[in-house]
Amino acid sequence: MSVIIALAALTLLMVAAYRGYSVILFAPIAALGAVLLTDPSAVAPAFTGVFMEKMVGFIKLYFPVFLLGAVFGKLIELSGFSRSIVAAAIRLLGTRQAMLVIVLVCALLTYGGVSLFVVVFAVYPFAAEMFRQSNIPKRLIPATIALGAFSFTMDALPGTPQIQNIIPSTFFNTTAWAAPWLGVIGTIFVFSLGMLFLQRQRNKAQRVGEGYGTELRNEPETAEDIKLPNPWIAVSPLLAVGIMNLMFTQWIPQWYGKTHSLALPGMAAPVTSDIAKLTAIWAVQAALLVGIIMVLLFGFRAIRSKLAEGSKSAVGGALLAAMNTASEYGFGAVIASLPGFLVLADWLKSIPNPLVNEAVTVTLLAGITGSASGGMSIALATMSETFINAAHAANIPLEVLHRVAAMASGGMDTLPHNGAVITLLAVTGLTHREAYKDIFCITLIKTLAVFFVIGVFYATGIV
Repeated sequence: MSVIIALAALTLLMVAAYRGYSVILFAPIAALGAVLLTDPSAVAPAFTGVFMEKMVGFIKLYFPVFLLGAVFGKLIELSGFSRSIVAAAIRLLGTRQAMLVIVLVCALLTYGGVSLFVVVFAVYPFAAEMFRQSNIPKRLIPATIALGAFSFTMDALPGTPQIQNIIPSTFFNTTAWAAPWLGVIGTIFVFSLGMLFLQRQRNKAQRVGEGYGTELRNEPETAEDIKLPNPWIAVSPLLAVGIMNLMFTQWIPQWYGKTHSLALPGMAAPVTSDIAKLTAIWAVQAALLVGIIMVLLFGFRAIRSKLAEGSKSAVGGALLAAMNTASEYGFGAVIASLPGFLVLADWLKSIPNPLVNEAVTVTLLAGITGSASGGMSIALATMSETFINAAHAANIPLEVLHRVAAMASGGMDTLPHNGAVITLLAVTGLTHREAYKDIFCITLIKTLAVFFVIGVFYATGIV
């Protein structure tokens, strides 16, 4: 019964998200409904001590990233930079390669260390322009961005700085470059099948005469008569964000050390910060500020008349995206504390093959919590020793455990209630009913890739 309660809460939230209801409202309803059926007296403490605690903690850490990312994306849009990049890409590659261009740009930014949430805000303006000019249905934009930002560069490609590739290193004593050949093979698998699927969907839409669409929401607002900047100038802020993110990641620990104590005259006690836990967040924020300043310097003449309204729109979008994702985070924390979740985790331990066990456990927990990093953290915190012992007994390198765990985290985490999916749909102005089916197909490809990589390892021994 406890398992049924946990799964019922998950189902309720997925259905609500798919039917267009606010996750901000339904995440606490679903989570606390599960608590009510488990222990009625725990509802209020669970709401305040678990749901709100995790939700507020997420906003505390990540809202500045959402805000700066939204402002950066809006300025890219208003300045005409997005249209300039699109025009140059079409001249170079033609309209037939619009999807490939968007996937590659998302992959470049994600692999450069830019948060996938920021990539959504930054890439959407010129993705919309390119899809419109190429007459590709707008409903395919989310799946295209998901392939470029939420899949192979997030956790498969060796060396990616995304958190999903960093978390396993703390459990298996590995590095971000663990199992490089398996990572490359997984990347090729996801990229190839993903592009074939997207092209198939585009061709299918063309056969029935479906174009970009009309009366759409959240469309880019670049003025038609604006003088487009040089494409090298237009792309420079995007490149700067990726490069400066990498540089600040190196510089911040040198400036502050391992910990930093802040003591201002009006403070009752100093505040000590663990710099290692904040470096990635501060680096992204600083890099986005550099990107914003560059756009303002190069495109202020085109931006200034719409800067006030544009900034309001960006703030509204950032608030909605951050609250959606934070609510998901709180929901996952509550569900993970219930007995049904623990029963499910214990049942997963019975799968005999260590790599299949790890893959199934991580992807299921990521799906239940709606978070790749959250689900993987829970799985590895409770079962990493079991995985390690089983791997040693089967002579499986820990690097393979690292790569399988990372790739599995980005599989079924992208169910309808996932925070990144909800953010992506909110930014693009689409609903689950309009665009989620294609995102889910990318999710299936990503999930299959994990088991394909496991099969390659057992067949060849490649690491």
